[in-house]
Amino acid sequence: MQHAEITQLSATELSRAIHDCRLSATAVMGAYLARIERLNPSVNAIVNIRDSDSLLAEAAACDAELTAGSSRGWMHGMPIAIKDLCEVKDLRCTYGSPIFADFVPKEDEIMVERIRAAGAIIIGKTNTPEHGFGSQSYNPVHGVTRNPYDLTKTVGGSSGGAAAALSAHLLPIADGSDMMGSLRNPAAFNNVIGFRPSYGRIPVSQKLELFMGQLSVLGPMGRTVEDTAALLMTQAGYDPRDPHSLPAEDLMPERGRDFSGARIAWLGDLGGYLPFDPGVLELCQTALPVFESIGCTVETVIPDYDMADVWQSWTTLRSWLTANGMRDSYDDPAKRALMKPEIIWEIERGLDMTGREVHLASKRRSAWYKYLLTLFERYDYLVLPSAQVFPFDADTHWPKEVGGRTMDTYHRWMEVVIPASMAGLPVAAMPAGFNSEGMPNGIQIIGRPRADKAVLDLALAYENATDWLNRRPKL
Repeated sequence: MQHAEITQLSATELSRAIHDCRLSATAVMGAYLARIERLNPSVNAIVNIRDSDSLLAEAAACDAELTAGSSRGWMHGMPIAIKDLCEVKDLRCTYGSPIFADFVPKEDEIMVERIRAAGAIIIGKTNTPEHGFGSQSYNPVHGVTRNPYDLTKTVGGSSGGAAAALSAHLLPIADGSDMMGSLRNPAAFNNVIGFRPSYGRIPVSQKLELFMGQLSVLGPMGRTVEDTAALLMTQAGYDPRDPHSLPAEDLMPERGRDFSGARIAWLGDLGGYLPFDPGVLELCQTALPVFESIGCTVETVIPDYDMADVWQSWTTLRSWLTANGMRDSYDDPAKRALMKPEIIWEIERGLDMTGREVHLASKRRSAWYKYLLTLFERYDYLVLPSAQVFPFDADTHWPKEVGGRTMDTYHRWMEVVIPASMAGLPVAAMPAGFNSEGMPNGIQIIGRPRADKAVLDLALAYENATDWLNRRPKL
């Protein structure tokens, strides 16, 4: 195969080609390195890239193992870059912050251990906002990541580098993480798939607070649902280092599942609560007939709930966790001077919070979860847009206005992702098409608690009924 043909293969196709000896791992690595050399300078999705000779040598070792009849796993010889918020042994991890510009971890995160064990070759890191704050992937260490569909536009964040690398075919598969909407917003902006798994599905060992930090999750991204689920299966499963981690189970989606009678609640703009820029809501609504075409019934539902209460609870918990997790850096004046304003705002807000305020926010979060359970008595899935705006100028830090409404915080413009995050529910972010300027957006398919496989089943059926994932950027 030519280099262009190799990098067009899905991750599962690539795996089969390597294991059938139709492609060598060396040829695959060479193809991706050539594409990265050509396109990454303009997209800036992959950072801290390792030496090419070392990577080709590792690929050759994978070829020798296969020749000898040994495979490490389905990712044998496949290149991957890890999000620069996740630690990889002996590979610089900056968190997008000048405070950590020279930090080299001494061990792998659990997820990285598993990706290595499955045979992947880690080639570098993917770019992210500073410490993951803000859904716009720029930082003072590596600069801004640009959208492959229009290099003047943002990729979203915080898994923006991962999403852009997939969209530009610089990687066959990618990992990410999601506290607010960091797997979903970038998926929408780059026409790829992001999957936020149930809380506890993927174990974490490097979290500063194992018992209280229950907002963020790790997750997979891909160009197909099958690829995304395959990486999830590699990442997921119990580990005693994470007290909340769930047992391993089969999460691969079922092909040809009958969705006749499946009930979907379209939440839209939450009864006018959320503002959207022109065209976003209308584009996302075009996904609804797709669900109906595969047998689902779709009903518009306005949550009988105070959504402002959900937002207030979210911002309280986020600021409190940020303040306590980053207090040491904030207390050092030299390090504080290197922090972006949004992080300082979160910390100072969190430092002023009382235990009673935090406890009340947790109670309100619990009430929201219980309300969603009542919705799931009537519906099998909830569907929402993944973003409230189309990709905006890459030099703009965040939208100050959406749909004519002024945004009062740096992250208010992506409030649409909060309902699922606050309940720890599984969510597949799927493409919904493009606007007249050729910029993508997408939808969230939200499932019942721990119903990750059921969400992936519907995501696969939706993928098979659409053609959006075959529309690639013209780079």
